[in-house]
Amino acid sequence: MDLQTLKIERGQKTAAPRRRGAGWPLRLTLLGLAAAAAWLFWRPLADFVDRMRLPEVRTVLVSEVAPAAAAAVRGTAANGYVVAARRAALSSDVPGRIVELAVREGSVVKQGDIVARLYADEYRAGLQRAEADLAAATAAVQRSVAAQATSQAELAQTEAATVTARAQRDEAAANVQWAEGELERVEGLLRSGIGAPRDRLRAQTDLDAARARLAALTAAVASTETATETARQRLQVAAGDLAVARAQRDVAAAARDLAQATLDKTDVRAPFDGIVVLKDAEVGEVVSPNVVGGGNARGAVCTMVDFDSLEVQANVPETTLSSVQVGAPADVFLDAFPDDRYEGTVDRIWPTADRQKATVEVRVRLTRRDQRLRPEMGVRIVFRAADAAAPTDLAGTPRAIVVPEQALVQVAGRTGAFVLERDTVRFAAVEAGERRSGKVAIDGGLTAGQRIVLDPPASLQDGSRVRLIDN
Repeated sequence: MDLQTLKIERGQKTAAPRRRGAGWPLRLTLLGLAAAAAWLFWRPLADFVDRMRLPEVRTVLVSEVAPAAAAAVRGTAANGYVVAARRAALSSDVPGRIVELAVREGSVVKQGDIVARLYADEYRAGLQRAEADLAAATAAVQRSVAAQATSQAELAQTEAATVTARAQRDEAAANVQWAEGELERVEGLLRSGIGAPRDRLRAQTDLDAARARLAALTAAVASTETATETARQRLQVAAGDLAVARAQRDVAAAARDLAQATLDKTDVRAPFDGIVVLKDAEVGEVVSPNVVGGGNARGAVCTMVDFDSLEVQANVPETTLSSVQVGAPADVFLDAFPDDRYEGTVDRIWPTADRQKATVEVRVRLTRRDQRLRPEMGVRIVFRAADAAAPTDLAGTPRAIVVPEQALVQVAGRTGAFVLERDTVRFAAVEAGERRSGKVAIDGGLTAGQRIVLDPPASLQDGSRVRLIDN
């Protein structure tokens, strides 16, 4: 076999015939990949271009406000809250566990009503012991009074015996003098030879008897005087015992009153007429008047306010404080009921300012109060001059449009605002009314529901595309 015919020529290439149209599938694949990449990255790319090219703006929604809010633009106004001049967080003067709670949020209470009761068995037992001590002290006083009366009777008796003994002694002394005179008379008769010796003996015997009786009565007088002095000292001791007994009774009475007062403190009572606005504790919890943060005890049982003391607190900017005077009228509009006006009077202006907020606190006393007023409700206060007329009744007045002042611009001598339509702004001329406190009343040119640009840049024009940023 000839093997040379089977030899492969390494240096020669065999040219394959070229097929017509063989490169189009590759081109179509690359074109599809390019289209997919463009579709995937078009939005991020467009957003990137917009971020680099389009101006960023903030917008505000145009809305209709109540006539009261529109009226606030026409006066010196400030925001504030309804507050209570009389507000109390009720607690007990003694710590204890709540066993009865008689109120909840909204409960109307009168002065002296029991709001809650604390566990008081220990204080009640202490009161019973104090009452027993007082009864014993009262009995001791009565015993001392009886002892004093007895001493007074003994003194009176000894004084009477002393008087009697002294009288008898004086009588005996008189008898001694008579007996001595009788003896001298008998002895004189005997010297004269008249009379008998037995007469002298009888007279001497009478004198001796009189002297003995005088001695005995003198001793009796001394004895009664000693008894009188003893009775007088006993009376003084009885008086001292009575004073001590009365002092002990007073101490017992004070201890009883203290125990009663301590027991009464376990009843939490309302200090004035009002309404409970917050319940701070529940039955079973411990309340203490000296609670420090971190303890398990509650500091108060509930919080109540006197709704008759409701007034308005406003923080007035220092720049407009000169237009607020004590005694001047003020119109108050509740945020919850902006169509109703409450008349008020500036009651007091705080003597210090808040340096952080650059405001001064003002309190307005309300002329009228009703059930809609609640503490911490937001209000709008319009301060008027003393000679300014009150606004008319706002009932039935159509709602108005008020926009921020920084939304208005001047374009070609016309006042207007840029209205946002999707990503494009259109200039809309407006009829601007009064301006006050950064707000402008709009009498025409804008409608509720539109979005307008705040602080539009100087380069912004009618028809410009913009990029909206979060307010």
